[in-house]
Order: sequence, then C-alpha cells, then structure tokens
Amino acid sequence: MKHLAHWDDVEPVRKEVGHLAVYMRDLGSPAGTVGVGVTRWEVDSGKWSTPVHAELIEEEIFYVLDGSGLAWIDGETYEIGPGDCMVYNAAEEAHTHKAGPDGLDMLAFGMRAYNTGTLLPRAGTVRMDPATVDASSDPRHPWEREAAAGEPESPAPSERPPNIVHFSEATRLDVRASIDRDLGRSAGSERTGLCHVEIAPGKQGAPHHCHSEEEEIFVILEGGGTLRLGDEQAPIRAGHVLGRPPGTRVAHSFRAGDEGMTYLAYGTREPNDIAYYPDSNKVNFRGIGLITRLERLDYWDGEPED
Repeated sequence: MKHLAHWDDVEPVRKEVGHLAVYMRDLGSPAGTVGVGVTRWEVDSGKWSTPVHAELIEEEIFYVLDGSGLAWIDGETYEIGPGDCMVYNAAEEAHTHKAGPDGLDMLAFGMRAYNTGTLLPRAGTVRMDPATVDASSDPRHPWEREAAAGEPESPAPSERPPNIVHFSEATRLDVRASIDRDLGRSAGSERTGLCHVEIAPGKQGAPHHCHSEEEEIFVILEGGGTLRLGDEQAPIRAGHVLGRPPGTRVAHSFRAGDEGMTYLAYGTREPNDIAYYPDSNKVNFRGIGLITRLERLDYWDGEPED
C-alpha cells in the first residue's frame, strides 16, 4: 500500500566517528512524507547520537522507544528512558543525546525546511543571520570536527526541564474509544505536534478523514489492527509507519485488533487547515473552529455544473 512502510524493511545507515556512533533509519521517505520526516536513531552503548546542535528553522520532537541515556541540553544533562518525549524549539536549545549502558533507541520527528542561507561564492562565505560562516576554513565533515573536539562535558543529571515529558504525564483526553495524550504541547512544541494514542481492542480511533494543509506521520508502537486508506484496507502492526501528505483527498483511519493498538501521531499545525470526514460528510474549518455538514458534495472536474 502506498505511503505505508515498516521500519524492519528500512536498511540502517551506520554513522561512527570518535564518540559518535549510531544506526540511523530514514522512515519518512519510504512512507511518502513531503514536508516533514521521521528517523529512527539507535545509539551504541555509551556513545553519542549527533554533534551538539540547534536547528535554526526546524522544530524537533524526539520519542524514546527503548534503552536509557542522557539528554544534553545547553551544557546540562537530564536522564531519559522509554516513553519520554523531548521537544527542541527552533533556534533555541543546543542539544544531543548520550546512550546509557543498554543503548538508546529513539524516534526523531522534524520539519523539512528549505535552507535559509545566502551563499557568497566569491567571498567564500555563507551568511546565516545572525552569523557569517567561512565556507572554506575547514573542509572536514561536521561529524569529524565534533569528534576532534572530544565528548561534551557531562555534569551530573539535573531535575528535568519542561521540554522533557513522559507520555504518562502529558495532557490526557479520552475520546470515544481512545486515549489521546498531547506530548507536543505538554513539552512546549509550537509549530508541530506529537500525540500518544491508545485505541481499545476492536475499536476505531479518529473518524475517517483527510487534511487540506496539515501533514501527518503515524508510527505504530504496540499491538496492531487495520488501516483504512481511502477504499483500501491493510493489516498493520508495531513498526509500521504511515505518511499522510496534505491535499491528497484520500482519507485515513485506524481500527485496533483484539490486543488494542498504540501509536504516535505527528503533524504540522496549519491555521488554515480543513479536515473532511467522508463517512459523515462533515467539514472542519479548524482555524476558526467551525464544523458543518455538507448537503451535497460535488468535485469540480473542469466543466461547469448544471
């Protein structure tokens, strides 16, 4: 089925330089995502996931699947483990992660923004406000330069900040036959969101729907059931990843199997988004909080209607 992938079918890419050592799987691309993405990071025991960095435009949301370790944020460390969510707002926290003795397995959700730098080829610089970068001073890969700088100093773990939240601590909403926990807002996300959703055995989650502007990614964590995508249906289980680009006009929904289903739902926050529910013929103008039912639905095919 188009836009449906499984993480077991994605070949991992090995990245290892100095204190950095990780297997990375790009899950978003095989699931057909466009403006957002999700990767799985499996960090070696005692090693670090990435160079210390702060995204200037993209907001990142991490979710710990397994293992344990430390979130390194602006020189301080905080203990993390399964079920923890970390939000890193754009142009704010410099961050990375260190795995504990049993390794660290995480999902990283993020936006795919266009690069916002100005290349000055004759001057040999890149202007990225508020800084100017020398484009030729050091030809080494950033990971090589990070490794040469050595491991970041890691002070004893501190009390966790507001941008690290366990899913059980997130704002909870019981909807129909599901439990929705708003991880993103609970941890301070601004431009994107992440929800932890549990659907009761044999029940359907959110109604069958599609979006005009918001893009969504779903990752099945536990259990399984059935995905309904337009007029098609497919079995799904833990590890399946579904990408739903905006404006496809193809609705989606999940129904849990006998053991129930738990998944993560990641999405953008677009104020002009419209959601359509074909089973009930309802339209949700989400930016203004208006829901209405259509009396008649006609798709314009390029010819005037009678």
